[in-house]
Amino acid sequence: MTLRTVDALTDVAGLRVGHATRAGGGWLTGTTVVLAPEGGAVAAVDVRGGGPGTKETDALDPRNVVQKVEAIVLTGGSAYGLDAASGVMAWLEERGRGVRVGADPAHVVPVVPAACVFDLGRGGDFRARPDAAVGREAVEAAAASEPGAPVRQGCVGAGTGAVAGLLKGGVGTASTLLDSGITVGALVVANAVGSVADPETGVLYGELFGGRVDYPRASVHEAARRRLAEVAAGTSAPPLNTTLAVVATDAALSKAQAQKLAGTAHDGIARAVRPVHQLNDGDTVFALATGARPLDGGGPLALNEILAAGADLVTRAIVRAVRAAEPVDGPGGIWPTYGELYGSRREGWPD
Repeated sequence: MTLRTVDALTDVAGLRVGHATRAGGGWLTGTTVVLAPEGGAVAAVDVRGGGPGTKETDALDPRNVVQKVEAIVLTGGSAYGLDAASGVMAWLEERGRGVRVGADPAHVVPVVPAACVFDLGRGGDFRARPDAAVGREAVEAAAASEPGAPVRQGCVGAGTGAVAGLLKGGVGTASTLLDSGITVGALVVANAVGSVADPETGVLYGELFGGRVDYPRASVHEAARRRLAEVAAGTSAPPLNTTLAVVATDAALSKAQAQKLAGTAHDGIARAVRPVHQLNDGDTVFALATGARPLDGGGPLALNEILAAGADLVTRAIVRAVRAAEPVDGPGGIWPTYGELYGSRREGWPD
């Protein structure tokens, strides 16, 4: 498999990503919007966490009437933050984008599936959470971006207040171009209850599946373990977290096939986070298919390549989210970053 231009979800032609970030003054949260091409993309979802916070996911069931959606919303703020989807709906309605419900082209109902992560109070103010205005800001940022634009990673958008185990989490993304010419991309918000790093070695679980693995020096790892023990001792908040993902392709998939893609993509979370899909997680994966490229009669074999790539990309996107995270030391908590503990490969790893 070969990487595409920016190695991000936006390598799937027609998809755009926008972030709205709120940090400081009691805030540590935000919203991320994945905007589909006008006319929408086939969409599906698979929810495996025991405590999800979602909106409009029933509409994505292959048995139900809605075939395409114009946008997906990932947001902080727990269930309160789902308000952000209202701002995206309003923006889409103003442009006549959505499910037609009458003869007048302006009579549309935009179906905007959304999922949230728990980050309440992490900036210090429990009531500081995304609303419709934040959602509108994120979709406007997506619409204003250039086609195929790089996607900012780390503590932005829905990943602003994300925490992965005892480490700072965030947003990560990746993509690949299959030999068939089909593009697959993923974007994640890494905010997991489980750990993303092996406590015995310090290596990121997700990097165990990426080929050559470099293990941190023993002295660096021991110092990191002491620091994480201090963080754990000072943490009293309940482990209310969630990992969210959007996996997308330019292949022509049915809703049932897209749902299979969303389901197998959860394997990518399971490779990078341990334990996963706990009762206090809300792990949710959306799938989007723009339909620009046919499967070319490849049948199950062609689909299997897409399914395998989706899972691999989710794993890699989680690793990127954790590596791109920035330190946060505020009234809502102290979460070191992986880079802060282990340094760059030159500093923390053997040559």
